[in-house]
Amino acid sequence: MKKMLLFIIAVTFSYSSYGQEFKALDKSPLDMIEYPAQRGKDKVMRVIYSRPQLRGREFNKIVSNGKLWRTGANESTEITFYKSMNFGGKKISPGSYTLYTIPGAKEWTIIINSATHTWGSYNYKESDDIMRVIVPVTKSKKSLEALSMAFEALDDGANLHIGWEDIRVAIPFEN
Repeated sequence: MKKMLLFIIAVTFSYSSYGQEFKALDKSPLDMIEYPAQRGKDKVMRVIYSRPQLRGREFNKIVSNGKLWRTGANESTEITFYKSMNFGGKKISPGSYTLYTIPGAKEWTIIINSATHTWGSYNYKESDDIMRVIVPVTKSKKSLEALSMAFEALDDGANLHIGWEDIRVAIPFEN
């Protein structure tokens, strides 16, 4: 009886300790930004993206100029509009979309695509594009280790800033 009780206790503890193992931190952690960022204000836009790190590499060795990019790591970057916004002179209806980019040395093509819940850019279809806008690239003296995004409030909307290494782009959205 004593051996049976010890066996039951050992099995119970082995199962409970196994169930409490957690995976390590993601190398490209998930992040989210909202506009406006203040609590209590109605949200206009939200971006959910994974933040890859340079880890001694160069941007152009990770992301190829002239090729479609998921604008982050892991799942494709998701942008949600809670109200109608204008982008590139066209109206975007409320809803969730995928934000793809085609980086270049002097300009990036910004793509709003109707497909959602996609991983990477493997299943990208140009026919699902809602619109494309070309924005200029600027360089910063400050290098960012992790891909970073931030909203900048404007009188008539917001800019979505994307930066990594010394590369910066600003994507304008208007009310």
